[in-house]
Amino acid sequence: MNYLRHMAVFAKVVEQGSISAAAEELSLSKSVISQHLKVLEQELGIMLLNRTTRRQTLTPAGAAFYEKCQQMNQLAQEAWEGARESQLTPTGSVTITAPHALMGSIVAPAIGELVSVYPAIIPHLVAEDGRLDIIEHGIDLAIRVGDSVSSSYRQRRIGQFRDVLCAAPEYLSQFEDEFSFSENLSEDLSVCDYVANAWQGKYVIHHLHYSTQNDPVTLMLHPTRFADSLPTTVALIETGAGLGIVPEFIFHQREEAGALTEVIPGSYLSPNPVYATHAFNHSTPLLVRLCIEAIESRLSSPSVVVT
Repeated sequence: MNYLRHMAVFAKVVEQGSISAAAEELSLSKSVISQHLKVLEQELGIMLLNRTTRRQTLTPAGAAFYEKCQQMNQLAQEAWEGARESQLTPTGSVTITAPHALMGSIVAPAIGELVSVYPAIIPHLVAEDGRLDIIEHGIDLAIRVGDSVSSSYRQRRIGQFRDVLCAAPEYLSQFEDEFSFSENLSEDLSVCDYVANAWQGKYVIHHLHYSTQNDPVTLMLHPTRFADSLPTTVALIETGAGLGIVPEFIFHQREEAGALTEVIPGSYLSPNPVYATHAFNHSTPLLVRLCIEAIESRLSSPSVVVT
């Protein structure tokens, strides 16, 4: 790529009117400038400048070549300024993936508010409960529940949320006389159907905290209904297909609507940590930083945050 440097030096000599002036402008010696011109003319096999002790003039070939050098320098300048500008004003595309549990209630609203402030941002949001490969799928930012399994990515904890063990009120009412809320709670709940999201697997273990027990109660449940996403899971639970877990920020909305109720009032599951993960190892782009900050702020809002 040395010829690009030779071309830049040649253009500077033409613009400054002499080798001496170009040398001063570039903080180089006259001999270095002359060497650049010599190598360039040798590589091209043409004479670019007619030089005398008093003046220099472009040859016809040199004039045509100089025009292309000007275009090259202009493009380089625009690229430089564009890169710097992108760190001042967020613009361009950003691809973000997150689980369904967080995308609709947390990520999408946060990015929507960010876009209203910076309309030049072009977001691509991908709701996926599975962990997509960041590099393979061209993902700029992944919002994930739990640590990243790859040490090659950078991640930062940006918040947490809890799930609520819940069911439709009508479904739960038929079992209320059978729940003793004792150490045999797993056995009590075994009479109920359990709606599992795809990521939960065939056997489900929950550590449930509630006021009448000092230590958390371990629940071992066997799903009998399966769904491939959170919206489908919630829909099954609401229609009375069984009990299941729903993130608290979604549960509270559905509770107010009378669609869901807690299986054990006042209980809660251990919190789920949320991480922002990306593959930018050195300097995180401004656009990605702003997205992380917006999502973190939304996740810590009073309607979501847990203590």
